[in-house]
Amino acid sequence: MKLDNLIAVHDTKSFYRDGDKFIKLFNADYSKADVLSEALNQARVEETAINVPEVIEVMKFDDRWAIVSRYIEGTTLSHLVSENPDKIDEYMDLFVDIQMSIHSQTSPLLNKLKDKMNRKISQSSLDATTRYELHTRLEGLPKHNKVCHGDFRPSNIIIANDGTPYVIDWSHVTQGNASADVARTYLLFCLKGQKQYADKYLNLFCKKSDTARQYVEKWMPIVAASQSVKGKENEREFLLSWVNIVDFE
Repeated sequence: MKLDNLIAVHDTKSFYRDGDKFIKLFNADYSKADVLSEALNQARVEETAINVPEVIEVMKFDDRWAIVSRYIEGTTLSHLVSENPDKIDEYMDLFVDIQMSIHSQTSPLLNKLKDKMNRKISQSSLDATTRYELHTRLEGLPKHNKVCHGDFRPSNIIIANDGTPYVIDWSHVTQGNASADVARTYLLFCLKGQKQYADKYLNLFCKKSDTARQYVEKWMPIVAASQSVKGKENEREFLLSWVNIVDFE
């Protein structure tokens, strides 16, 4: 295995290609448990009908853990959007269809979304009264067991050269209510300053899935609070503003 073809570098990891293999190399201080959990999550999603690059192995390069999976020749959906902004309606339609196809799957061994969100809310910097309100609202929302990607955005979709869409980065996947996954994607668009895309996305998803927008909005403060735990400072302020501006029922 060679690390001489660097593709990209993020805060906590670097990405390499070695022939038909894709190597996600984590920083030395990255949690071993989180690396193994991500690999296991991806392997479990492979067992569904979702197009996902299969995990080949988990290994170490010196003191750094790596997940090796199959390399997909293609272009990310985010790159296609940036190159062809006039096709945004077409790409957004595909984006929503892919997410709905993910939500149509189940994987009983994945962690439960509600458990994860309850834990994140408890870890947040919110005061006890707000945390109590969020926990209460979360428990009152319907329990589902749909596969929820947890970080569904155009940059995590690769359109292969033959047109097949593959979904990558399964570190946040859970099983639960699809509207929570939708709320998170909406907020991810907003965090990138793409409010117009956020609204276009949410309106289209609700139309295609016959979901009331108000139902998705019930998840917004919960998702924002859980997302704020690991966010950057400027992102944390934005996310917590969502918790504060939504009236609790």
